Amino acid sequence: MNLAIGLSLLILFAVGVPIAMSILLASIIGIEFFSRLPLLMVPQQMFVGLDHFPLMAIPFFILAGNLMAAGGISVRLVDLAKSLVGGVQGGLAMTCVVTCMMFAAVSGSSVATTFAIGAILIPAMVKHGYPKPLAASIQASSAELGVLIPPSIPLILFGVSTNTSIGQLFIAGIGPGLLLAGALLLFLYLFCKVRGYGLQDRDDRSDFVTAFQRAWAAMLMPVVVIGGIYGGVFTPTEASAVAVFYALVVGVCYRELSLSTLVPVLRQSVISTAAVMLIIAAAALFSFLISRSGLPGEVAAWVTRVFDSPWAFLLAVNVLLLVVGMFIETGAAILVLAPILTPIAMQFGVHPVHFGLIMVVNLALGMITPPLGVNLFAACAVARISIDEMLPWLVRFFLVVLTCLMAITYMPWISLGLVDLLY
Repeated sequence: MNLAIGLSLLILFAVGVPIAMSILLASIIGIEFFSRLPLLMVPQQMFVGLDHFPLMAIPFFILAGNLMAAGGISVRLVDLAKSLVGGVQGGLAMTCVVTCMMFAAVSGSSVATTFAIGAILIPAMVKHGYPKPLAASIQASSAELGVLIPPSIPLILFGVSTNTSIGQLFIAGIGPGLLLAGALLLFLYLFCKVRGYGLQDRDDRSDFVTAFQRAWAAMLMPVVVIGGIYGGVFTPTEASAVAVFYALVVGVCYRELSLSTLVPVLRQSVISTAAVMLIIAAAALFSFLISRSGLPGEVAAWVTRVFDSPWAFLLAVNVLLLVVGMFIETGAAILVLAPILTPIAMQFGVHPVHFGLIMVVNLALGMITPPLGVNLFAACAVARISIDEMLPWLVRFFLVVLTCLMAITYMPWISLGLVDLLY
C-alpha cells in the first residue's frame, strides 16, 4: 500500500494537482484498491485530524494578520524600521528585514508578510536604485521570518502533529528568528557597501520618536500575545482570539478599518483558512495510513542502522527536507513527515523542540526555492517580474539562510536557550 500511495502522490504532483487534493486522492486510492479498510475511514480520519483545540489558533492568527495588514499597520512598521536602520548605506534593504521581523510577530505568515510589506518596500527600493529582481529577492528572503518569529502557523502544526508544547516552540523560535534577521542585516550591509547600492537610503527618513508614536500600538500586539502566553494569562489558542480583537481595535483607532474594508478581509481569511485546513485534514488521513502500515517503524529501524550519530542523522534529515521543501508546501510537509521523523530524532537524543525548529527553518527555505516557493510567487506578483529574473540574486540569500540552518542544527542552544531559561 505504501508503494501505491507514494507512486500515486508523485504522479498527481507531476500533473499539477494541488497539494491537498494530491494527498487526499492518493490516500483514497490506497484505501480503495490496496487495503481492506472501508472508504468511511476517509471522512472519519479527516475529522480526527481537525479535531484538535490548538488548531483553532490558525484561523484566528490568519485573521489577525489580515486585519493588521488592512488596518494601516504595514506603513507604520516600515516607518519605524526605517527610523532604526535607514540612516546607513543599504538602510532601505535592511528596513525590509526589520519590518518583516516586526510584522511576522503580528501575522505568523510569510506570504502575508510578503504581500503587506513588499507592496510598500519593493517599489521604494526600486525608486532608490535597487534592481527590481534584487528588491524582490530581499523581500522574499526576509519574509521567511514569518514562520520563525512567534506566533508561527508552521510551529503550531508541528506542535499538533507531534504533541510538542506549542508554547515552548514559540519561545524557541525567537533565537533562530533573531539569528536569521541578524545574518540578513549583516549580509545586506556588506553587499550594499561593496556593490554601491542604497546611497540615497537616508532620504525620507522619519525620526524615531515620531515613527514610534505612530506605531507603538502595533508593536504592543506581540507583547500582549506572547507576554500573555508566557505569563500564564491565556493559552496560545486563546491568544490568537485576543490578537484578532486587538488588531480590530487598533485598525479602528487608526481609522483604516471600516465595514467596507472588513468584508474583503474576512473573505480572504476564510479562503486562506479553508486552504490550510484542507491540507491538514488530508495530511491526517495520509499519516493514519502510513502509521497503520508500519512504515515509521521500518524507517526508524533503517535510519538507526545506517546513521550511527546524531550529526550524521541531522545532516541526512536536512538534505531530505531541502528536497521535500522544493516540491511540497510547508504545512503539508510538516504534517506528513514530523510524526515519522521526530520519534527517530528523539532516539538520537535530539530534543523535539530543537528538531521542530530545524524542520521549520529548513522547510522555510522551500519558500524561496523553485518550483513551488510561495514567497517567490508572492514577491514576483508584487514586483511584476518572472522567477527567472530573481534566481541569480536569490542564490546569495539562499546561502545565508542555509548557513543559519547549519548553525541552528548543530548549536541547540540557539533554539533551546530561552526554553531552558523559562521552563
